[in-house]
Amino acid sequence: MTEFQRRALHRELLGAAALTLLWAALAPLGGGSREHSVAIPAGTAALLASGGRDDSLPDQITLTLGVDDVLLLRNADEVPQQFGPVLIAPGENFRLPFEEAGVYPVAATAWAGRKLTVKVVEWPSPGWDRLSWRAAALVHALRYLPRQPYPR
Repeated sequence: MTEFQRRALHRELLGAAALTLLWAALAPLGGGSREHSVAIPAGTAALLASGGRDDSLPDQITLTLGVDDVLLLRNADEVPQQFGPVLIAPGENFRLPFEEAGVYPVAATAWAGRKLTVKVVEWPSPGWDRLSWRAAALVHALRYLPRQPYPR
């Protein structure tokens, strides 16, 4: 590959990266269900009773008004789970909509010994706010990917 071809390739890659950042900063946020789902895994109560800790449950849940402003809790555990004043039976779901931005501390049995905070943020405006919102959403999605056992 010649020096000219290498530089042309670099310019094309930089242009593609710039267009991607521009799209992420200005494109409208997608629609969809507006629900942010959090599952309490099976065996959570038994793990907590034995002194263990379930690190798959996040310490903070961030919701965005107009995008994912309904918290959907799924209880996949074998025992009821308390979430604030609500008791969620095994196999049941609980939807909690939010209409105002703010920080909401919640007492929940599945988060025993840890503090759960639900943070509700405003709809990100186009530009830097929307770009940083998308980056934070990507980091969160990657951090809480379902864990798969490594094949032997």
